[in-house]
Amino acid sequence: MTLENFQAAIKQGIPSELPAAVELDHTVSHAPKRKAILTKEEEKLAIRNALRYFPAEWHAELAKEFLHELRTYGRIYMYRFRPSYAMHARPISDYPVNSQQAAAIMLMIQNNLDPAVAQHPHELITYGGNGGVFQNWAQYLVTMKYLSEMDNQQTLHMYSGHPMGLFPSSEQAPRVVVTNGMMIPNYSKPDDWERFNALGVTQYGQMTAGSYMYIGPQGIVHGTTITVMNAFRKQLPKGEEVAGKIFVTSGLGGMSGAQPKAGNIAGCITVCAEVNPAAARKRHEQGWVDVLVEDMEALIATVKQAVEDKRVVSIAYIGNIVDVWEAFDREDIRITVGSDQTSLHNPWSGGYYPVDLTFEESNALIANDPEQFKKEVQRTLIRHAAAINNHVVKGTYFFDYGNAFLLEASRAGADIMADDGINFKYPSYVQDILGPMCFDYGFGPFRWVCTSGKPEDLRLTDQLALEVMQDLQQTASEEIYQQMEDNIRWIQEAEKNRLVVGSQARILYADALGRMRIAKAFNDAVQDGRLSAPVVLGRDHHDVSGTDSPYRETSNIYDGSKFTADMAIHNVIGDSFRGATWVSIHNGGGVGWGEVINGGFGMVLDGSAASEAKLKQMLFFDVNNGIARRAWARNKEAMSAIETELNRTPELQVTKAVVVADELIDGLFNASK
Repeated sequence: MTLENFQAAIKQGIPSELPAAVELDHTVSHAPKRKAILTKEEEKLAIRNALRYFPAEWHAELAKEFLHELRTYGRIYMYRFRPSYAMHARPISDYPVNSQQAAAIMLMIQNNLDPAVAQHPHELITYGGNGGVFQNWAQYLVTMKYLSEMDNQQTLHMYSGHPMGLFPSSEQAPRVVVTNGMMIPNYSKPDDWERFNALGVTQYGQMTAGSYMYIGPQGIVHGTTITVMNAFRKQLPKGEEVAGKIFVTSGLGGMSGAQPKAGNIAGCITVCAEVNPAAARKRHEQGWVDVLVEDMEALIATVKQAVEDKRVVSIAYIGNIVDVWEAFDREDIRITVGSDQTSLHNPWSGGYYPVDLTFEESNALIANDPEQFKKEVQRTLIRHAAAINNHVVKGTYFFDYGNAFLLEASRAGADIMADDGINFKYPSYVQDILGPMCFDYGFGPFRWVCTSGKPEDLRLTDQLALEVMQDLQQTASEEIYQQMEDNIRWIQEAEKNRLVVGSQARILYADALGRMRIAKAFNDAVQDGRLSAPVVLGRDHHDVSGTDSPYRETSNIYDGSKFTADMAIHNVIGDSFRGATWVSIHNGGGVGWGEVINGGFGMVLDGSAASEAKLKQMLFFDVNNGIARRAWARNKEAMSAIETELNRTPELQVTKAVVVADELIDGLFNASK
């Protein structure tokens, strides 16, 4: 398709003539059939809701088709309206717009739906089994049309994938405001998502999917690398090498191709099980995993040889992770570090698969007997936890990777609870690693996209970020020196590790000072022409301030407030009037619907003085909002970090916590016995 035709298609939105019906394209991965949950009257409502995007003269034909989609797939995706042009991030100059900021958002949306990036691209799902950019293709078409028309005095408001419209605002306002799955609290149970998503009135946006900030597996590669390196540091005696040690995990769909790549960077042997052969082969073809193994005997032989050779290698086992844990137990193969990255926030719709059933048998159960599928999943979780427990007795360090594994295992009745009956036996990786080592000091997943699409622009941003980090390391305190060192190594090796999938994007962990200085260096480079096009800044939800998630991002907050969501709400509101180009707030994310609130942003650096002012205001707040909250919770690392910031920023004032002596409280209650 020519550029002219592409631009015309974008500007048209809903086509003027009804496109022909299409067959399902089997060359891409498709979402499993969703649970049939609607009553007959609700099915009627779902059809009415879907048809309101289209002219009345099309309704008779589309109504039959949409009912067929609803009953066949559990959702109405409107496949016939999927655009005929290739879906990928184009250079920013290719988009037909009145606002360069809108063009950057269009680029990010298309990147999230690129088949090389997205898990189920034709269902508009980017990752995690259900992380949707939109609910259907009509929403995509209308949104792109609005973005092509808007100017910098308007804001597009997005209701769970639905573009409500362009509203007058101001140049300082965000260009887009996104909400996903924001339910009345009593309607955030798993079946509520199934019902209201099937009705077409809400969606599970995960976070970076529904806020257009996903950059492929690279985003989670970095966080996984930092986590795995520190997990080995916690487990191994100081000075003992990682080479020849085993990291076992599971899940290669969506963003989970990150794990084998992270293991390679950390220097260990990674064994990652994946039940979906297509997902495993896709990651192997993309270079995210080194070796594919389908036979357990071959896996055992390969791993034993790798241990003997101290080889750095990542191995994808096409099969169930429970079989791996149990077989390694029988063979007495020592696992040093273990975790899990299946999508257990979505346990009943394909996020986790039962042992002793094939992939196809499981998918048939999801569609035809969801209650039996649930029983099989819970039976498997009990076995999974038991096998892990056996390895932990032998010395394995196991951590929950925030995917709701321990939560769902506990609900299944697995032996996963601590002696107090309240907490889990095993820590969340945030509790043990990223919380005290990273988030409390303000370090988190700062990311950027070069909108030119040119590798040479990305290469220059890598160099600029490296120079900033090396400069800051010279005066870094001992508390954060290791963080600086890990991220300097990361950015030095990023291009060599071939992390780009889709857009020309990069990520590293930086604190507020690092983010502001890196962003200024980028803005300066756009202004003086060293970078050929603007840079989009963003971050993951997996960060200091943007997310309230009691089983993951805020699991190391112990003052009783980890079940509150004030921080995430303040984060998105605060970012919106400090210069963000777009903001988002979501119910859901990697630990489950109703279990977390995520706030996010995107910011376009166009080289202007206005961008420089915005980046300083917004990035400062985006990080320090969370440090202040964590310091108020009496996290000693955050208390140290906020003191550092107060000393260098006189305009900042925060309410500081006074630490209460344990002896006083214990004595008070002992005396009252």
